[in-house]
Amino acid sequence: MPMHSRDKKILVTGAGGFIAHHLTSRLKKEGHWVRGADIKLPEYAPSSADEFLKIDLRDRENCAAAVEGMDEVYHLAADMGGIGYISQSHAEITLNNTRMDVGMIEAAHRASVQRFLYSSSACVYPSHLQHEPDVVPLREEDAFPAAPEEGYGLEKLYTEKLCEYFTQDYGFETRVVRFHNVYGPLGTYDGGREKAPAAIARKVARARDGDEIEIWGDGLQTRSFMYIDDCVEGLVRLMRSDYALPLNLGTDELVTIDELVDIVSAAAGKRLVKRHDLSRPQGVRGRNSDNTRLREVLGWEPKIDLRTGIVPTYRWIDKQLGGAGAHHAPLAAVAAPR
Repeated sequence: MPMHSRDKKILVTGAGGFIAHHLTSRLKKEGHWVRGADIKLPEYAPSSADEFLKIDLRDRENCAAAVEGMDEVYHLAADMGGIGYISQSHAEITLNNTRMDVGMIEAAHRASVQRFLYSSSACVYPSHLQHEPDVVPLREEDAFPAAPEEGYGLEKLYTEKLCEYFTQDYGFETRVVRFHNVYGPLGTYDGGREKAPAAIARKVARARDGDEIEIWGDGLQTRSFMYIDDCVEGLVRLMRSDYALPLNLGTDELVTIDELVDIVSAAAGKRLVKRHDLSRPQGVRGRNSDNTRLREVLGWEPKIDLRTGIVPTYRWIDKQLGGAGAHHAPLAAVAAPR
C-alpha cells in the first residue's frame, strides 16, 4: 500500500522504554511508518511499531542499520534513571550514552536523514542555579557557563553541542529537547531506575491507609512534572518546527516532594505518614522549567496539571501491583527526583 505524501519513515530509538513507546503509538496513529530500536522490548505493552529492531545502539554498525531508509529520527535511547542510579554510575552512564549518541548522529547524517531529534535533559543546568526550593525557572541560555550534573548531565550537554556542530558544519537538521521530569502510565515504577512520581505511586499503592512511607530528603525539595501526553505532543511539535537550538519541555507547575506525596495519596484515597531520610540522595534543591521560549517557538505549552495526570498514572501502577493497596506489603524507600 503506497504511503500518503505526508507519511514519513521514522525511527524511534529507545522504543522499548517509556517515552519512546508512547511516541511510537502517536506517530503510528498519524499514519507514519515507524521503526523502533532498543536493546530491549517494551515491558508493559507490545510496541505498535511496524518494525522493531532489538539491537545495541552502542555498536556503530547497529546505528547504521537502524537509520537506513529513514526520513526522521527521534533519538530517545539513553542509559538513565532516578537520582540513586545516576549519582552512582557516572562512568557507565557516560560511556554508554556517548557511544549511542555519537554513533546515532553520525549514522543519521551519513544516511541523509532529513531531521534528527536529540533528547537531552534538565540535568544540563548548573547546580548553583538550583540551590533553593523556590527556584527561579531555568531558561535555555542558563546552561552556560556550563556546570552540569556529573556524568549524565555532562554527556547530555556535550551531545547538545555536537548536534549544533553538525548543523553548523554540515547543514544537518537537528532538534534538541530538554526534558523536565516526565511521568505517566507504562513508565518504570520499580527496580531503582524509576522517577519520583512512579516510585511514590508504587509506595502509596502498597501502603495501607495510615501507614508510614519513607521519603528521600526533607520533602521540601521542588520539581515540576510533565504528563506523558504533553511530552509526546511537544516532541512532535518541536520536530516539525524550524527551531534548531535546545528547548525546554516541561511544566512550570512547581511542587515540593511532600506535596507530590499528598497528591498521590489523594488519588489513592489514603492518608499516609511521611518519614524523611536525610541520608539518601536528594538531587538539587529546586528545579523548574521556564517555558517562555517554548511558548514563543511552538505556540503551545504542556496543559495537563499534576493532580489530573497522577490519577491514571497511579491507577495503572496500582493495577500492575495487583491492587496491592488493599494489602500490606513491605515498604521500601521512595526515590528522590532527578
